This record gives sequence, C-alpha cells and structure tokens, in this order.
Amino acid sequence: METKHPTDRLNAIFHQASAHPLVTVGELSRADLTLFDPIDFGMYCVVLMEADFGTLIKNGQHISYGPDTLFTLRPGQVVQTELNFQVRPRGWMLAFCPELLEKTGLGRDFYMFSFFFSDILEAIRLDSVEKGIIVNCFANILAELNTPADYLSDQLIRLGIGQLLSYCKRFYERQFNRTSEEEDTFRKKLDRIVDSYLSSGLPAQKGQPTVNWCAARFNLSPNYFGALVHRELHVTAREYLQDKLTNAAKALLRDTQMSINEISEELGISYPNHFSRMFRKRVGMSPLEYRKKEKVGNS
Repeated sequence: METKHPTDRLNAIFHQASAHPLVTVGELSRADLTLFDPIDFGMYCVVLMEADFGTLIKNGQHISYGPDTLFTLRPGQVVQTELNFQVRPRGWMLAFCPELLEKTGLGRDFYMFSFFFSDILEAIRLDSVEKGIIVNCFANILAELNTPADYLSDQLIRLGIGQLLSYCKRFYERQFNRTSEEEDTFRKKLDRIVDSYLSSGLPAQKGQPTVNWCAARFNLSPNYFGALVHRELHVTAREYLQDKLTNAAKALLRDTQMSINEISEELGISYPNHFSRMFRKRVGMSPLEYRKKEKVGNS
C-alpha cells in the first residue's frame, strides 16, 4: 500500500508528483481552483502573488496585496481567495511541514522568522529586484526537490528554505521600517490618532483607546502592533497608552475644575479607583495631590 505524505494533497492540486514527504513548491498557474477554496494546509507556507487575481482572506481577515507581493501562513490558519475570473492566477507557493524543523539548524533558527506569527494584514510588496531574488529562491528549492535524492538532499532543501525565509525577513523589515519625508513617522501618526481621540469626547461614549483599537487604525494585528510599538518607542503598547491617558489627565487636573470621577469618565475609564491607581503608578502621587501641587506651583 502506498504511503500517504502530508504534501500529497497539495501536490495533487498542483498536478505534480510528490518529490518530498515534507516539502513542496508549486506554481499557482498550474493549480486546481480548489487551491483557492477555504483551506488549512497544516504547513508553513510562503506565497508569491504575481498578479492581483482576487480577494485574499486569511483567518477571516482581508489581506491587502497587489501584483508581486508575498504573504505567509502557519499551520492552523485558513486561507481563501475569492477569484476574479478575468485574471489568471500567477505566482509561487512553498509549503513545508513543521516536522522539517525538528532537530535541525533550520528549526534552531526558526525563531528569527517571526513574520509567520505576526498576522499582519498586508502582504510584503516587492520591487523588481526583490521579486527576482524570491523567484530564484523558489526555483532553487524546486530544482533540488526534482534532483535525484542523495545524502545531501535534505540539507540543501533546508538551506534553500532558510535562504528564502531570510530574504522574506529582510524585505518584511524593510517594508515596515520604511519612512520618507512625505510620510509621518510611526510615532507621529500614532500620537496624532490617540491625541485626537482623547480630545474628541468619544472616550466617554466608547471607552479608552486600547491596543486592539490602535492596531486596527494601522490595519495591523494587535500582536504585530505591540511589537512595532516596542521596537520603535521602547515601551509596551499598554505603557504607551497609559502615558497618553496620564498626560491627558494631567491637563484636565491643571486646567479644569472637573472632579476625579468626571475626569475618569471623560477618558473612558469605567472605574475612578482604577484611574487613580494608574495615575499614582505613573506619576508617583494621587490625582488630587497632583492638582494641589500644580495649583501651589502656579500661585
């Protein structure tokens, strides 16, 4: 009886033989349309979309992409494409099973490829040079898969996957670190969004700004947004928001006669004792002590 391998189903979709039990590379143009139905491949995947041929949905979230963009999947994630039948699918897909990582150098270094777990809602955009590098990586892995196996085969396949993932990491970080004179820095944009919300009166109706709320403004997952805040601002996202709330509270304590309860409500904090506890932790004194100190200093 023929042994079934995890890659058999995907290779059948690509109309190709299974060259390796744990790894496969396929061209999207050769795939059955079932590839684009909702599916969890149960593998780590890197997909290059060479054309905009439909709406890409990952775990129920729409992913922003265009021609020559790259996205990744991890086991357990469901992906589908609502096809535009006027545009033919074009691109590449690498899929490999988690077992490939066990007790190997690729597995030891896999922590570097955190983009698999960031759930960012945007594909990596590639320029022509970067696309050429990525296509070459796919082609090299495919060539090794189609080479008669010997004692070096698995090592070379893992090295090829490691090279592809390393380039993904480089392009991923380049894209989300990129700034220009025409674009606000991440800090300026975040400050503007949060400050505008806190001064709008909306917190009293909708609650204080949260990490999830901020992440949605940037079209990012909460996990990736938190990592970005920590990398760029050197504080956690929660600490950043608490600092913003504290600074807004200081202004209200200095410039208004609002009570502690009213200030807490104005900032969207449901319980005044929570507000007072946060304020004391950030400032080193209670809100009333801060108001008294400010009045003495300005008298």
